[in-house]
Amino acid sequence: MKIFPAVAAVLAASVLAACGAEADTTPPPGPKPTVVLVHGAFEDASSWAQVTRKLQSENYPVVAPAVPLRGVAADTAALQGVLGAIKGPKILVGHSYGGLLISELASAPDVRALVYVAAFIPQAGETAGRLNSQFPGTLIGPATTHTVDSPDGPELYVNTDSFAALFAGGLPAADAAVSAAGQRPILAAAFDEKVATTAPGNVRKFAIVATRDQAIPPAAERFEAERAGAAITEVDSPHAVPAANPQAVVDVIHQAS
Repeated sequence: MKIFPAVAAVLAASVLAACGAEADTTPPPGPKPTVVLVHGAFEDASSWAQVTRKLQSENYPVVAPAVPLRGVAADTAALQGVLGAIKGPKILVGHSYGGLLISELASAPDVRALVYVAAFIPQAGETAGRLNSQFPGTLIGPATTHTVDSPDGPELYVNTDSFAALFAGGLPAADAAVSAAGQRPILAAAFDEKVATTAPGNVRKFAIVATRDQAIPPAAERFEAERAGAAITEVDSPHAVPAANPQAVVDVIHQAS
């Protein structure tokens, strides 16, 4: 007896149902989202190098823009153009101060998720300085930083001999020294600049809490992540999670995508 294709399909579905199985109706995967890696204060896009390499090996499109570090509003405006040039879905990943910026950018078109890596997760009207002082544990202060005058105002640097303790505890001393030598300053006023918006509740959020962080207290990271309704991953890491534990960052990006 000849069975036509349409009849065969119906019979196959009936057999599956009778056996308690269901046909796979999951749509085929589409293009991977572009991962936008936003660095924090005192660093540049090279801080994401290991994360970028891992994502690119998995065929993720990656953009790691240079953040001017001139303040929340100025930096957000600079990054809006970067996002506008990226077509299709995007995942925004912010480290440290970069968390303020991805929160401000969360309403940009096609943003699929936000990933906060040892980062601030603010609400409208809050500042990085306030968020960092509400729990004990940060080493950032007059004893570990200094300012240098610039045309835009005082710029904040981390003292060379404090850099490893603040950011890179447990990493090779030579690597921490290179990062300290090449650090990019941020306007000191940026830490007192209020965030304009709270990231929308309908944008999925993920957060990595670095349990050995001495720049942002882990308790602050955990509190802000819980308040934002983020899925939380805790890692045994200093503040420089992208360098100390890049695979943990990649794993959370997988969850977000």
